[in-house]
Order: sequence, then C-alpha cells, then structure tokens
Amino acid sequence: MKEVAVTDVPAGAQLIDVREKDEYAEIHAKGATNLPLSEFVMHADQIDPDQDIYLICKSGGRSAQAAEYLENALGWDNVINVAGGTQAWIQAGMETETLEQEERG
Repeated sequence: MKEVAVTDVPAGAQLIDVREKDEYAEIHAKGATNLPLSEFVMHADQIDPDQDIYLICKSGGRSAQAAEYLENALGWDNVINVAGGTQAWIQAGMETETLEQEERG
C-alpha cells in the first residue's frame, strides 16, 4: 500500500475520510468526502477508480483498512493512505472545515 505525508496530498485530490459521521462533522480536511469505514463496502461505488484515491482517518489505521479492501477486493492500485491522518493534517496546519462550514459553502 502506498502512503504519503499530509503535505504530499495534491490540491483537488479525491480525498476520502473514512471516519464515522460524527468525527467527520467535528473537523475534517477541507474538500474531503465522508465514507465511514462502517459503511465503506456499501458505498465504495461512490469512489472514482480513474483518479488517485487518497484515504484519511484519525491517525491512519482505518484508512489503511479501507485501502486494503480497495486493493485486495477491487484490485485498484491507485490507492494511497494518508500517514498520520486528520491529526497530522491539523498539526501540519493544513486547511480544515467542519460539516457546518461545508454546508454553508
């Protein structure tokens, strides 16, 4: 499985946050889409397999599980785990938002 630092996620990347809805609502990487790990298999069809897929969670564990599923079950080889997850994203000073901010646009 490929892994990158939060600072290596390109602007406009397909960034999937696999944390649960309440965690995502509290704070998440700006531009991330929420597909909770608990529902991930059911909603994996919402992911564009023709683009690189960056997966993020709180610290990197759940996103690694999601990456393994995409690689092993679906055979996708463009899956990238974001090392350190949302915690590292915040510590690096990267842009974040809350669900409320996102909904306001």
